[in-house]
This record gives sequence, structure tokens and C-alpha cells, in this order.
Amino acid sequence: MPIDRPSPATREETPFVLALSVALTAASLAYGFRHGLLLLYGDAVAHLHIARRIFDSINPGYRQLGSVWLPLPHLLLLPFVWRTDWWQNGLAGAWPSMASYVAASVGMYRLARFWMEPLWAVLAFLALALNPGLLYMSTTAMTEPLFLALFLWSVVWLLELECATRLEDFSQARNALWKLTLVLIAAVFTRYDGWILGTLAWILAATWTVRRRLWRARAMRPALVLCTLLLAAAPLLWLAYNWRFYGDPLDFMRGPYSASAIEARTSAPGSAHYPGYHHIWIATLYYLKAATLGAFCKHTGHVMLLLAYLGTGLAIGRNRVSALPAALLLWMPLPFYAYSVAYSAVPIFIPVWGPFAYYNTRYGMEMLPAFALFPLFVAVMVTNYRPRWRTPALWMVAALMIANSLLLLCATPLVLQEARVNASTRVPFEKALAKNLMFLPPEDTVLMYTSAHVGALEDIGFPLKQTVNEGDDGQWDRAMQHPAAAANVVVAIAGDPVAEAVSRHPEGLQLMDIICSTGQPCARIYRSALHGVQ
Repeated sequence: MPIDRPSPATREETPFVLALSVALTAASLAYGFRHGLLLLYGDAVAHLHIARRIFDSINPGYRQLGSVWLPLPHLLLLPFVWRTDWWQNGLAGAWPSMASYVAASVGMYRLARFWMEPLWAVLAFLALALNPGLLYMSTTAMTEPLFLALFLWSVVWLLELECATRLEDFSQARNALWKLTLVLIAAVFTRYDGWILGTLAWILAATWTVRRRLWRARAMRPALVLCTLLLAAAPLLWLAYNWRFYGDPLDFMRGPYSASAIEARTSAPGSAHYPGYHHIWIATLYYLKAATLGAFCKHTGHVMLLLAYLGTGLAIGRNRVSALPAALLLWMPLPFYAYSVAYSAVPIFIPVWGPFAYYNTRYGMEMLPAFALFPLFVAVMVTNYRPRWRTPALWMVAALMIANSLLLLCATPLVLQEARVNASTRVPFEKALAKNLMFLPPEDTVLMYTSAHVGALEDIGFPLKQTVNEGDDGQWDRAMQHPAAAANVVVAIAGDPVAEAVSRHPEGLQLMDIICSTGQPCARIYRSALHGVQ
């Protein structure tokens, strides 16, 4: 179905998509909140903790954003974590993710409308919006819904820019360029794959602008230069932040909380590396398997993956100029995560392949837009050659999509399976620890390593400004030399820095309680006899 210019969605079309996506994510929130699913991911708890400590800590400020995770998701959480009850029950993380889910759903529809009539575009929207894993993630503080929204809208604005430059519409091209720049900057500050997305998108945008000589136009040249500088400044600003506060511009890559450092700490000495380590082909297979398990019901993943490949080829072949950028960008997560698994200490574990576990399966969700869009090109091509098949094909594809979503839901979405498995020991341990901390006198301070089990403090709404933790710079270093002088209560969890400090400097500490839970290290709670003593 070749076209000379995109057919963007009209104002009359989008309210339906908007309303349905709002209803879907609201229903998901109601279910998730009722069944206690919002805080199953340890990373969701950690994201809320980072946002909360920006204003609730001994040393409040933007240094509390940390050095590894990018800052935008935590800044978006700030207006909501002010409410202690929303911090405790996870609702603070739900609101930004729900808005991101709605934006991603509308973006999916807008993207499909560049090549497809409204009914087919609705099916592309449904393929994304009805994914149970994405619906679940839209109720958590995880970053996947936000990045998917930015990902999709960057492709939308890039295609609008391509159309405007082809038609030499300077005003439209300038507006699309600014929108593209803002979305890409937001992606750069959301996830590191946003850095690759920004680079590829900008290469395409600059190529079109230069080759079509639009850069010579007075209306375009200043905008192109300024937008280029702003986009280039975004990653440089993060490097400068790391250098300023952590002494190393690449602290997020090689610091104590980086992926490589975590992998080194958690791997048993002499044990075999995870699957895909330094094997790009195996890493690619693991990523694709995680993506297909999250997107399609059992036994259909291979077929749908082949249809996505075929649809990509058809899209490029029939709409070469406009579809090539979308194909290039929507498939970008595949090489990015394959490389990350192979060479950046980012393992992916799936339950059907060794080691038969769950870890980082959510990364496969970034392939959802490609899986939602490109298989439909096959159906569109078939119905173009056989117009009488159009209505039956629409109904059949719609029925298959709904059936796929229902089967995924009945089998429990892959990302929810991971969340439940990995929370099965952590949550009971943190609740047991919280019960022992909730009766502390209100004026007590606590020394605790919060990167692992801050959920215990969150559970009881304990003020972070009454804790000495690893985010408190000078106080933390002094506390590691003399734990008893740092706080009234010391929580030492086996293997963490506080436990190591207590073993070196136990003077002035009286053991109050020991908390052990299956699958978790034991925690020892000490009362200090020296804190506050001059």
C-alpha cells in the first residue's frame, strides 16, 4: 500500500483510543491495588525510595538521585511521593506509569495511521494496549511504560519531520523537529537505550534536512543547530553530574552500583557465567525469547516473530522512504539488549531455558511496538490483493489479538511471574523487619543500608531523614568507622556494608533481635549505648 504522504490520525479518531486506554489502565490499577501487586518489583520500591529521599533525607537534594538510574522517572515521581501513604502503598508510582501507558497507546495508534486505515490502526493499538504485561507494568513505578511512550512518540515525530521535509513545509518541519528533540531528550534521561535511540533518530533527521537542503532555509537552520546542541547536551549533563557528585563521569558504568559491579558481587566465585555472556548469538536468542514470551501466547511466538520479520520487509519494500526509519528504530532494542547481555553484565533469565529462572524479562517489552505493528503489514498486503477478504481478515485478526491477550492473562504475564517469584522471599522478610522497627520511639535514628531492603522502612512510613544510609556521603563514611555513634538503632543484614562495619567495630552495640526468613540473609537489630554520648 504505497503512499506519498502520511495519513495522520484526526482529532475525531483519538478520543476513542484515549478513552479505552484510560479505562484499561484504570481497571488494571484497581485489580493490582486490591491484590497488592504494585510493589512486587524490588526495583519499583527502589525507584520510589530514590524519589522520596530527594526531600526526605539527612542531606536532601538532587545528589540523592544516585549515579546509575537516569533521573527523569524519579523526578516525575516527586509530586506523588510527598504523600506518605502513596509512597507506602505504591500509588505514587502508578500515576506517572498510567499516564505513560495512555501516551504509548495513543502513540501506537498515531504511528500505525501513517500507513494504515483507522480500523487496522485500531488493531495495532489493541495489540499493544491489551498486552497484560504492559497493563501490569502501567500500575508500578517501573520505567518501561514511560520509555515505551517516549520511544513511540519519537518515531511519530520523526516521521512527521520526514513528511514535512519532503514537502518542504518549513513551519511543520520546524515544529516536528522541536517535538522530536524534546521527546528524545526525555528518552535520554529515562533509560540508556534512549541514548542509542536519540543518536539514530538524529542521524536520520539531520540526513533528511541536509540532503533536501532545508538547512539553508532561515526558518530551519537556527532550529536545527539549537536542537542539535540541546540533544548533545543531555548525555553530557549526566556525565557532568556523575563527575561532580561521584568523582567519575562514568560512575554509572563502573561504579559500585553499576551492573558490572552487581554482577561481580552476586556471582559465586568459580561459577559459570550466565547464558549469553560474551556470546552475542546466545544473548540475542535469550532476548528474543523473553520478548516473544511476553508478547504472545505459548507455541505461537516463533510464527509471530516470522510475521514481524516479513511485515518489516513488506513495509520497507512498499513504503521505502517513510517506513525505513520506523523499522530501524522499532527494532533497535534487539541489538542494544543483545549487546548488553553479551558484554555489559546484564543477564536475562527466562523460565523455559536454563537456568530456568526469572530476571530482567521486562526488557523484552521494548519489542512490543514492533510486534504490534509489523505483522499487520502482512494482513494489509493480503487484503489489498484480495479486497473481499478485508472484513473477515479484520475480524479474524481482532479475535486472535483478544484471544492472545486472554491466554497470556490466564497464564499470568511473564513480568508478573517474575515479580511474584522475586518478591516471594523479599516481601515476607521486609514485613518481618518492619514489624520490629515500627515500635521504635519516634525520635530514634536508624543506621541501615537501604539499597537492598528499604521496603521495610517504606512499609511503616519511617522518615528517611531519620536514617543514616549510603546516600548520605560523609555521615555514611563516619558511620562505617563507628556504627554505635551514628544512630540509636543499627540494622545489620548479613553481607551488607553495615554488617561488615559492625563485625569490625561492635563496641557500644547491644543485640536486640535477630530476624531470619527463608531465602533471605538474617538481619540483626542493635541498640546503641553510645549514640548522643559526648
